[in-house]
Amino acid sequence: MPDEETAVPSVGESFVEESPTGSETPTARPKRLAVILLGVALALTIGAVIFLVVQLLSANSRIAEQNRELDHQRELIEKKETFGTAMAQLLETASLLDGSLMSSLVPLDSYESIARLAWSHRWSAGSVEADTRRIQSEEATLKDLVSEASVQAGSNTSGTTYEAVIDDLGGGHVTTVIDDADTLCEADVLACVVYDDPFAVHFDAADAGQPYMTDWLRTGIAYHEFAHVLQMTNPDATDTALEAFGGDPETMADCFALTYLSGWTLDHRVYVSSYEYWDVSIGYGYTCDETQAQAVRDWYGQLGVHLRPISQSR
Repeated sequence: MPDEETAVPSVGESFVEESPTGSETPTARPKRLAVILLGVALALTIGAVIFLVVQLLSANSRIAEQNRELDHQRELIEKKETFGTAMAQLLETASLLDGSLMSSLVPLDSYESIARLAWSHRWSAGSVEADTRRIQSEEATLKDLVSEASVQAGSNTSGTTYEAVIDDLGGGHVTTVIDDADTLCEADVLACVVYDDPFAVHFDAADAGQPYMTDWLRTGIAYHEFAHVLQMTNPDATDTALEAFGGDPETMADCFALTYLSGWTLDHRVYVSSYEYWDVSIGYGYTCDETQAQAVRDWYGQLGVHLRPISQSR
């Protein structure tokens, strides 16, 4: 048979043969379909990779956030523990003053206020740290008070009976000043205590040098003035005790001296020679009765620093 030219299908065309029965039979799948299927598969693969990357980044972000939160929690715990340690040290130092007669030496209400603030600040590390510094400052103040009192109690820089008595009564926490008490207190006084500085007793230098002034008189005057120190540094207890004296702190101070200084009276005859004497009245001219003396004893018995647990709850 003569050779016949065989047709070659072009790209995209189907090559078919005629079957013996006359029908057409495909001999190849379209290549375009294969390309599309490969593209879809690749897109799905890329999508899956992107999804996994996004999930990984999200997980890493959550882990980082959790780590930051853990670091914050650890910092808070550390700050709270530091505050607790500082408070414990403060109360330990305060115990050195437990029983001292002047309650305002240890301001427990102030400490409790700081503790409550620390509780309200418990989610803020910076605020708790600031509260800790306040507590540490309070402890430093107490340490200074203890140190200064020890020095004061062991010395008598003025060399006077006034200072010896005040140091003994106040345990070194009250200073003795010999100066112009008349000007300071704006009155003619033998001595005085001012509210702005209740831990110092001012004795009038001019009166201290009078010829009738004896150590016995100086002792009684010191007792009277120390009563004023106690009144001012124990205000709550004093308000109640003053009711027995009609609210008069001076007659109450006289009663303190009469009650606690054995043999003390308000009127004295002081001989300056065998034939010369002075009649001296010390105080405000009223000798308290037994009921008032008992009121002073009751008052004195409840004075001073009495430590208690510090609470952070209201």
